[in-house]
Amino acid sequence: MKPCSVIVRLQVPLAFCWLAVCFPLQAQQPMDLGQGQMAGEVTDSSVILQSRLTQGNQLVDGDLPGCGGIARFELANEKNFQTPRSTEWIEAVAPYDYIVKTKVHGLQPGTRYYYRLRYGADQKNTRLGRTCSFKTLSGPEISSPTSFVVVTGMAYSAFHYGMDSPGQDMYTGPDKDLGYPALATILEMRPDFFVGTGDNVYYDHPIATRARTQEELRRKWHEQFGQRRFVDLFSQVPTYWEKDDHDHRFNDCDPWTPVHGKHKTPADQADPPLTQQPSNQLGIRTFWEQVPVVDPSEQEPVTYRTHRVSRDLQIWLVEGRDYRSPIHSPDGPEKTLWGKRQIEWLQTTLLVSDATFKILISPTPLVGPDSGTKRDNHANIDGYRHEANEFFAWLTEHDFLNKHFYLVCGDRHWQYHAVHPSGFEEFSCGALCDANAFKAIPPGQPGSTDPTGKIKHKYTQVGQSGGFLKVAITPHSESESVDAEFLFYDERRELLYRACKGALR
Repeated sequence: MKPCSVIVRLQVPLAFCWLAVCFPLQAQQPMDLGQGQMAGEVTDSSVILQSRLTQGNQLVDGDLPGCGGIARFELANEKNFQTPRSTEWIEAVAPYDYIVKTKVHGLQPGTRYYYRLRYGADQKNTRLGRTCSFKTLSGPEISSPTSFVVVTGMAYSAFHYGMDSPGQDMYTGPDKDLGYPALATILEMRPDFFVGTGDNVYYDHPIATRARTQEELRRKWHEQFGQRRFVDLFSQVPTYWEKDDHDHRFNDCDPWTPVHGKHKTPADQADPPLTQQPSNQLGIRTFWEQVPVVDPSEQEPVTYRTHRVSRDLQIWLVEGRDYRSPIHSPDGPEKTLWGKRQIEWLQTTLLVSDATFKILISPTPLVGPDSGTKRDNHANIDGYRHEANEFFAWLTEHDFLNKHFYLVCGDRHWQYHAVHPSGFEEFSCGALCDANAFKAIPPGQPGSTDPTGKIKHKYTQVGQSGGFLKVAITPHSESESVDAEFLFYDERRELLYRACKGALR
């Protein structure tokens, strides 16, 4: 492939502030798709497709360089692409990190689709990426078996180099260069979709080289998604994404944390000189950019949403960073983690749902327990517990204990199945890799958020190992019953715990 230099003139949302500029490309590496291709936010009629044009597929000085060019997706419901549908051409440009992304509408529910990226220096000189696939959601009218996996804590630095000191707990297997073993395990299971609950990258680890600038934030995503097991998994399994503190700004962050010693509002923090940490708006904008979570044509996207997966399942994905009150403000009626508008949306959509099972997937826990020294989440004593208690009271008032409502959370680095004093149950998926796993905090532990043991654990992970949660919904047409299984696995596919919940339609 000859060296290329492209002039970009792309119409884009104002939120991203893209410009028309000229970007010469280095000739020494051929144009490639080093981060593969991804499908995200699948519904019963739409999908967001994403890829990134790169110079080769290997890290250079710890980063995967982007490459200017042009691309479009081809989509078909036959693997041989006999009657393909093509999207508009998209220019890969530096201000958007050479990412190409588009939302495709008009799909059929419960249908397997195949897609691939056609890309090159211009429309006359293109090549095809690998054939990938996803399946659309069944939607509210169709009862179908469904499975999905939930993960958190994908700590690249801990896995490759160790968490607290060089070499400590790092992965040492011969397949290390491929990435997390759990991803291969998940691909073998062929779930219908994958949910990343946040801490998908760690901007603030390792501390000595924490990311502050736009370029440094992007580098974290490049090294993560360039791993071969991510490329293979996402070529076959569609994704849904949430963000948490480490892939928003830094540990236990909120939108209000002072920058350079001055207390600023989110609007004031648009793009300050970043010598200490990323701004709130930069963290939000980078999340929108790096994963297929919002339609790139939307002017003011939001990242809390609900998806009706099938007749028997609806999921809610909430936003835990963008609308929260300052973390160090006193807990009480005025302190919020979700924000008033999101709470109203959540309650309204829960009340109108007639799905057999309703699962709220949160980046952070509502039940726990957690460390008593933290103030970051709904389970923390000086955190946002008042809002959690109000939510549990609202759920009780509206009889959700009998409406098959369950909580799934990320953030905590161990797996558990907890029962809140109100009766609502929470499943923590645990960290994805062994190097990022912590020792569990059980109910009744001194110094925890539940020192008197009011929470009950049906399962508390023993030892420290990475893994994930799999949820499987199985309808039984002959009896009009539906089962929901919650299964905890370690990274090598050993089943650690299984909970089965039954329901009648």
